[in-house]
Amino acid sequence: MIAESNVPLQPYNSFGIVAKAHTLVRVAGEADARAVALDPALSAQPKFVLGGGSNLVLTGDVKPLVLKVEVRGLRLVDESARGWVVEAGAGETWHDVVAWTIANGYPGLENLALIPGTVGGAPVQNIGAYGVELQDRFESLDAVHLDTGECFTLSAAQCAFGYRDSVFKREAVRPGDFGLAGRALITRVRFLLPKPWKAELGYADLERRVLETGITRPTPQQVFDWVCAIRSAKLPDPRVIGNAGSFFKNPTVTPDQCADIIAREPKVVHYPMLDGNIKLAAGWLIDACGWKGKSVGQAGVYEKQALVLVNRGGATGGEVMTLAKAIQTSVYERFGIRLEPEPVVV
Repeated sequence: MIAESNVPLQPYNSFGIVAKAHTLVRVAGEADARAVALDPALSAQPKFVLGGGSNLVLTGDVKPLVLKVEVRGLRLVDESARGWVVEAGAGETWHDVVAWTIANGYPGLENLALIPGTVGGAPVQNIGAYGVELQDRFESLDAVHLDTGECFTLSAAQCAFGYRDSVFKREAVRPGDFGLAGRALITRVRFLLPKPWKAELGYADLERRVLETGITRPTPQQVFDWVCAIRSAKLPDPRVIGNAGSFFKNPTVTPDQCADIIAREPKVVHYPMLDGNIKLAAGWLIDACGWKGKSVGQAGVYEKQALVLVNRGGATGGEVMTLAKAIQTSVYERFGIRLEPEPVVV
């Protein structure tokens, strides 16, 4: 374990915001994470776990100790009548893992293709796209408690997954609370990819592909290719235009609230949920407020998808958050809906 000082973080956040870590430790395995927890000089410091930096807005230099997760490894650990269990190191690039599973005949993650970030960030955020969430394919994970250096394993139930939420985003406010925000570092994640495989096509963009191609029973590779094409057409490549993907969560409302909005805005995009509530498309709400293509300083709203904020070149975290707050105000004033940002703001 080596602690580095004044490390530039621009290469490690997909927004491309210029900032530095006062101190950074690269974590290649459990031993490195345990060494941090057991080191008297480092253990007492506040800590920030950094994966791919794809869900992050830096508003200045990072004073907490930055733990850069670089745990590698990818393997099939079990196969049964239920499905395949695949394990990936938390530092692996998420899309590369999805591509590897498809190429090796372990389908199930194809709807989550091309989501930026690393494997370790996937359960933290409970990533989801095109009708599938991580919790639908999750088996277990390994992590290290940063207070004690203890290694532990969590099941799906223990991760307490919610919409873009998990126990890793929750604070332990009172003694006995099981909140792991800032207190745990994920090292490995295992996925259960069920047998028999079934294409998940119950999403408008994928249904449109079925109609366009006439392929009613696509292969996993075809679904993977469709998802990659759909995302590439809508979302900017962070390697070309700095961004953090979808910036706001899709808000949920009651049927009565939705009916009230539809009475005023008949074209509002909405989806019924299993719990009876209605999910609204945050991108549609933002677009309806006229924000698509607008900018604050060098931070802007992507021209092809209003849900994505972008770095037009040299944007600061302050500009990104000023733009985000202006959008929140507009949407609230017009629709009475409070949009919640997805990225972590540091």
